[in-house]
Amino acid sequence: MTDLIAGAARQMHYLADRQRVVAQNIANSETPGFKAQDVAAPDFTDLVSAAGGARIASPRVAPTAAMIALGARPGAGAGIVADPDTFETKADGNNVTLEDQLLKMGQIQADFAAVTNIYRKQQALLQTALGKRGG
Repeated sequence: MTDLIAGAARQMHYLADRQRVVAQNIANSETPGFKAQDVAAPDFTDLVSAAGGARIASPRVAPTAAMIALGARPGAGAGIVADPDTFETKADGNNVTLEDQLLKMGQIQADFAAVTNIYRKQQALLQTALGKRGG
């Protein structure tokens, strides 16, 4: 049971971080040279292995000096990556599209509501199991 709660908490932290990064993208939509960012989805392999499943390592790519010299950017923070959903770059080098970022905000809100609902239902089940909730 605590695995479900831990997974929900982890997803909520991810969604909060993603909302912050998307908000920064929106705030910098007119900043010359700004590149849109996103947050890498959390790795749930440790939850699978804790439940008795096999441990599967995620591939990790660390940019080399040569890659950085060619323009690759090292990670800007924990889980922050270049936004893979950018399709156009303005003449000033900015690749933030407000419509795409607002769609992401809506998806983040819907995902957060779904995870919150799962968390509430889990808490209600625990209270019922403990006899602290009437039928």
